Amino acid sequence: MTVHKKLMAARVALQGIELKKSGHNKFAGYNYFELGDFLPHIQDIFNRIGLCGVISYNIEYAQLCITDVDDGTVIVITSPMAEANLKGTHPIQNLGAVETYQRRYLWMTAMEIVEHDILDASEPVKEQPKKPEPKPEPKPEPEPEKKPKQKPLPIPPPFKNDMVQWEIKVIESTEETWIDLIMDAAKICLELTKSAEDVQNIYRVNRALFDKLKAEYPDQHDELLDLFKKEKQSFTKE
Repeated sequence: MTVHKKLMAARVALQGIELKKSGHNKFAGYNYFELGDFLPHIQDIFNRIGLCGVISYNIEYAQLCITDVDDGTVIVITSPMAEANLKGTHPIQNLGAVETYQRRYLWMTAMEIVEHDILDASEPVKEQPKKPEPKPEPKPEPEPEKKPKQKPLPIPPPFKNDMVQWEIKVIESTEETWIDLIMDAAKICLELTKSAEDVQNIYRVNRALFDKLKAEYPDQHDELLDLFKKEKQSFTKE
């Protein structure tokens, strides 16, 4: 598996984890991800898949090097350096703030972690003053008609889909790499299962992908089906 395949598998594994935003901007009124919200999950996934991420800085830019520990191939993500001017702080504290921001944004870029547009959230919308409308002359109000009381309609319970976390998405792949990405992503999902029901949910959510694999590449589909059966049996034996 190349470093690109491993990184894609890591992204799929991370999207199956429910991340919570602990950062809050009181001025603009929005929540955001801090490093501690996602970095421990990424490190655990990287350790299991066989990736290592190292961040370095110089005057012009910061970079994140993601290395495949098996074959040594590398993906490098860079970001231009900027300054932080925090009130009442020393220069070394401003430098620490810049490096913390760079680490956060580099990891979010590498793992495709999506947040709202901070620029839009920071700029409050200015409402245009409304022109006063002329007041109409008062008219005698007719007596309201008495209508029979109707029973309120029942409100349906909210729909909740707990299986979205098992959805496998393959983005920008060729026909040759599509098979490997599906197989690798399915194996990663199986490693994250905690019950036989999780195994069934993975197959059920991604049934369309697996049916396509069965139609075009039956040998790989049989191999994948064996993995699902073994994983399901491992829970039923306990």
